[in-house]
Amino acid sequence: MRIIVTNDDGIHAPGLEVLERVANELSSDVWVIAPETEQSGASHSLTLADPVRLRKVSDRKFAVYGTPTDCVMMAVKQVLEDEPADLLLSGVNRGSNMAEDVTYSGTIAAAMEGTVLGVKSIALSQGYGFETNEGMQWACAERHAPGIVSRLLEVDWPSNVLMNVNFPDRPPEKIAGIEVTVQGKRDQANAMIDARLDIRGRDYFWLGFHRKLSSPARGTDLFAIYNGYISITPLHLNLTHDETLAPLRDAFTE
Repeated sequence: MRIIVTNDDGIHAPGLEVLERVANELSSDVWVIAPETEQSGASHSLTLADPVRLRKVSDRKFAVYGTPTDCVMMAVKQVLEDEPADLLLSGVNRGSNMAEDVTYSGTIAAAMEGTVLGVKSIALSQGYGFETNEGMQWACAERHAPGIVSRLLEVDWPSNVLMNVNFPDRPPEKIAGIEVTVQGKRDQANAMIDARLDIRGRDYFWLGFHRKLSSPARGTDLFAIYNGYISITPLHLNLTHDETLAPLRDAFTE
């Protein structure tokens, strides 16, 4: 089985090293193609106004001056053009990707692009900061990811679906279990803008998110992670809202 490993935290990210070890437990044919620099929040963006450069790090490891989507395109259409990959793993992201986060996430976007290009794709993220406050629990993802990926590969899911796996902020021996979930929705505004002045008195801003717990419904990714479960959510590339089609057609029928 040929596996592509990528991420949005960059070629030097510790989560990428974790995922590379996970992939090596599943196959001896593992290729790492990841961004040269951090691309968190890049979503499903492409580099179109600048050239995309590919740097060979080692025999099966490459850094791309571009976005996570660029990385996947380069992996599938350039690096592995002659022998397609069977699986794409994206992550392990530093921080969870749940609820509305999935629309911002470069980790999710890499898996989306893999799906678009016909490669079975799984995004993996490690939550932090809610339980232990002892730094990243990388061991949780590293311990449980190989078994989860293996079990997912036994499932025949549609070609326009990707899997979003989130690990809770707990040591690997303390997870409550595994839950298959739906995408949740936070019950408060989460975005923040930190306004500052530079040394010349000019405004500049940091964009970010408040780390607040919601009160999510049972069965959602948020509820699972808050309660110590590993969350697995199938995400669909087709964003059409079917229930709105009929009233919209009625409104525009002459």
